[in-house]
Amino acid sequence: SAAEKPVLLNNVADAEAFISGAEVAVIGFFQDPQSPEAERFRRAAGQVAEVPFGLSSSSAVLSHYGASANTVALFRRVDNARRDLDMNDTEVDAEKLIRFVRINELRLVTEYNPVTAIGVMQSSFQFNLLLITDKMSPKHPERMRKFRAAAELYKGKILFILLDSNLKSNERVLSYFQLKKSQLPALAIFHTPDDEHEVLTVDEISTERVQDFCNPFLQ
Repeated sequence: SAAEKPVLLNNVADAEAFISGAEVAVIGFFQDPQSPEAERFRRAAGQVAEVPFGLSSSSAVLSHYGASANTVALFRRVDNARRDLDMNDTEVDAEKLIRFVRINELRLVTEYNPVTAIGVMQSSFQFNLLLITDKMSPKHPERMRKFRAAAELYKGKILFILLDSNLKSNERVLSYFQLKKSQLPALAIFHTPDDEHEVLTVDEISTERVQDFCNPFLQ
């Protein structure tokens, strides 16, 4: 709950367990846990329900992570990446901190929308796999379960993206891949350095189907 956030991390073992226990974890490194910067961090933590926030003022923890005081670091498991935000900048309020988290919180399966688009485009992944589908479909939960299982197999290699065909802002993505809504669901794999891509319309998603589609493209 918001009242329990952020979690106090008193030593390096606590911090390592905190990071490894989540797809995305955020830690605020503050020498003074009562500083205005730490207070802004707490306000943001209470507004982002699904991302764990931790706070540490331990000099050993700050040293272990090479973090200067008043730094917020986001750790993500999908590509073992870290993103830092300097809270000494007085322009970084709680809203900007929340936006920083939203942009950078890439997961095993990241839903594409106008906010996450920035993080997707800035990611280190050369390969993106899109599941283009109707989130309102009764088959959606099962499709997502199988898509997520496939994502585990390509962790660090391919960024798996869910694209909801109902979002108006996603219509241009459908037109880019020359897809009509009547052809969905579909898989689209994309190589960012040269825009090379392939599209596969599917009746149903399975882990094997995803592998059969991805492996030749990767090779």
